[in-house]
Amino acid sequence: MNRLASPFVLLLGILAVSPGFAAAQATESLPSPLSLGDVIRIASERRDEIQAARERIRAGEARPTIVSALEDPMISPSLDHLPFMLGGADVSITIEQQIPLSGIRRNRRASGLADVDRLRARGNRVALDVGVNAANAYLMLQERRRTTALVDEQIAFARDVVNAANARYASGTAPQSDVLRAEVEVARLQALQRSLTGEVRAAEAMLNTSLALDADLSVPPLAPFSLTQPVPSWSVLKPALTSRPELAAGRAEILRGEADVQVMRDMFRPMATIRTGPAYTMAEGRGWMAMVGISLPIWRDKLRAGVAEAQAMRAMSEADLRAMTRMIEGDAAVAINQLQATRDRQAALTTDVLPRARMAIEPAVAGYTSGQLPLVSVIEAVQALWLVQADLIAADTELGLAWARLGRAIGSYEAMIK
Repeated sequence: MNRLASPFVLLLGILAVSPGFAAAQATESLPSPLSLGDVIRIASERRDEIQAARERIRAGEARPTIVSALEDPMISPSLDHLPFMLGGADVSITIEQQIPLSGIRRNRRASGLADVDRLRARGNRVALDVGVNAANAYLMLQERRRTTALVDEQIAFARDVVNAANARYASGTAPQSDVLRAEVEVARLQALQRSLTGEVRAAEAMLNTSLALDADLSVPPLAPFSLTQPVPSWSVLKPALTSRPELAAGRAEILRGEADVQVMRDMFRPMATIRTGPAYTMAEGRGWMAMVGISLPIWRDKLRAGVAEAQAMRAMSEADLRAMTRMIEGDAAVAINQLQATRDRQAALTTDVLPRARMAIEPAVAGYTSGQLPLVSVIEAVQALWLVQADLIAADTELGLAWARLGRAIGSYEAMIK
C-alpha cells in the first residue's frame, strides 16, 4: 500500500535549517523582520495541535501490528482418573493455538495501515488550518500597524493645516472657524490613533497566541507581503488538488473499506486449532500428543450481514470522496477568482486611483494658501487621499488573506513561503 505524503512533515524539515526559526525556538523571540513564511513555519512547529496530531499518528501506527497478530496461545494442564487409582493418573500439558486458514491477518493489517494513512491526512489538515490561522493573524496585525502609521501621517499633515489656518487667520484672510475646523480634524485623528494603539496590541496578542507564544511577547517589525507571481490558472491548480488532506483521507477510507470487506469475507473460511504437548498415561507411559481442530462457520447469516455492512461502508466512503472532490474543486475555483479580483482592485488603486488622489492635494493646498479655495477643499482632498490609502491597505491585506485561502484550498502553502 502506498504511503501518503505528509506536507506538514516536509514543512517541519524546512524549519531545521532556518536560523531565524532556531532563534525563535531557543529564546522565545521572533526573527526580525518577521515574514509570512516565518509565521507559518513557527506555528507549524509550536502549536500543540500539531503535536497532538503526531501522537495520534504514532498511536495509530501500532494498530496494524495489534489487529493482525495471532491470538495468544492457551496452555492447558490436564489430570485424569481422580481420585488416584492404584496405578496413578493420566497427566498432560498442552499448548493450543488458533491459526487462520485465510488472509484475514493480512487484510486486517491492510485495514490498519489505511487507517494510519487517514490519520496522517488528518494531521496534514491540522497543519493547514494552523497555518491559515497564523497567516490571518499576521496579516491583520500588519493591517493595523500600517493603518496606525497612516494615521500618524494624517495627524502630522493636519497639524500643518492648523498652522496654515492660524497664519491666515492672523493675517485676517481667513475666519477663526477655519482654525477650529482644522483643530477638530486633529482631535478626531488623535482619538482614532488611541483606538488603533489598543487594536495593535490586541492583534499582537492574537499573533503570539497563533504561534503558541506568550500573548505579551514583543512582536518585531513585519516584512511586507507582496504577491509577485501571477495568479495560477485553474488548469494549473486542478491537478494539485489531489494533495488536499481531505481527499487523501477519503482515499484512505476507501482502502480501509476494501480491506474490511475482505476481512468479513475471510470470516467464511475455517479457523484451525492446533493442540500439542507432552503427556503421561498409565497405559503407555510418557509420550506426546497432538490434535488438530477445524472451525465450521455454518451460521452464515451474521457473516453475510457483516459483509453487507462493510460493503455499504465502503460505498459510503466512495460517495463521500466524490462529494468532497466537487466541494474542494468549487472552493479552489472561488479562491482563484477572489485572489484575481483582489489583485485587480489592488492594481487599480496603486496605478490609477492613488496617483489621482495625490495630485489633488497640491492644488487644494495652494488654492487655500492663496485664498482662492476654502479650507473645506483642502480637508476634502486630504480625506479623499487618506480614504484611498486606507482602501489600498485593506486591499493588500485582503490579497494576503486570499492567497492564504487559496493555499488552504489546494492543500499547500509552498507558493506562499517565498
